[in-house]
Amino acid sequence: MLLIEENYDVKRLTSLKCGGKIKKVIFPANRAEFEEALALYPDAKVFGNLTNTLVSSYGYDGEIILTTKMTSFSFEGEYAEADCGVKGPKLSQAAAEEGLSGLEFMIAFPGTVGGEVFMNAGAHGQSISDVFVEALCWSKDNGFITLKKEDMNFSYRTSVCQNRDIAIISAKFKLKKAEKETIKAKMQENLDFRKAKQPNLATPNCGSIFRNPEGDSAGRLLESAGAKSFSVNSARVWENHANFITNTNDAASTDILELMAKMQGAVKEKFNIKLKPEVRFLGGNDKREVELCKILYQK
Repeated sequence: MLLIEENYDVKRLTSLKCGGKIKKVIFPANRAEFEEALALYPDAKVFGNLTNTLVSSYGYDGEIILTTKMTSFSFEGEYAEADCGVKGPKLSQAAAEEGLSGLEFMIAFPGTVGGEVFMNAGAHGQSISDVFVEALCWSKDNGFITLKKEDMNFSYRTSVCQNRDIAIISAKFKLKKAEKETIKAKMQENLDFRKAKQPNLATPNCGSIFRNPEGDSAGRLLESAGAKSFSVNSARVWENHANFITNTNDAASTDILELMAKMQGAVKEKFNIKLKPEVRFLGGNDKREVELCKILYQK
């Protein structure tokens, strides 16, 4: 039976531990329930597990579909298939046990397969586009469609899904046989790097705030612009890397957006480069937040 929650307090689900009540949250467990959810709420927005999303503290008046219960995956030969709600680290570990290489970078990501395909996630010299074969997707214009790699228009942290409002339902990857010990050593190396360079997952954050501009690093630009000293109430730039924001004590979404705008403005002033947010925002009930989003997200 399709699970539907009304006036759902989403704060505890988000990686930033920030957000108000959402009018309706639908939790499909498979494709059939996903179709049912869309039939009931055709205007619902689709999200994974909200690791890369800032939800307004003022809530959201519409419906969203969360795919966290769509968690089936399988292996056949050198191919892996996974539903959009499968967490990256789980699929990475399962592939390692099968002696399959190509998903080691996922071990350090808290997100899900759907979100990682949506944004062409990558790290440590690996990315989704390297191993992607095809995905079952849904769009308002065409319903369910299968997109091959050549259809995805993959580039740095982007895919066609972002430009055409396409949701990932499941994805197929082509991996390579390798020694389990070699795969697991690479995964441990990635985990060690994350511990040294990124906030602990127990610290409320949503990963990188801004995308790297071509040929440069957002973290370098932000640090050079003095962003490590920036804070707005309980929202603070992480002291070890200037492209992360941590919620130190119940920061509101407006605090985080104000801090993002301050960071973006500092880089623009010093380098004449406008950083593009990597974080998605869900809201619209507050006038100041709408103003800040126009500043942050306009091209």
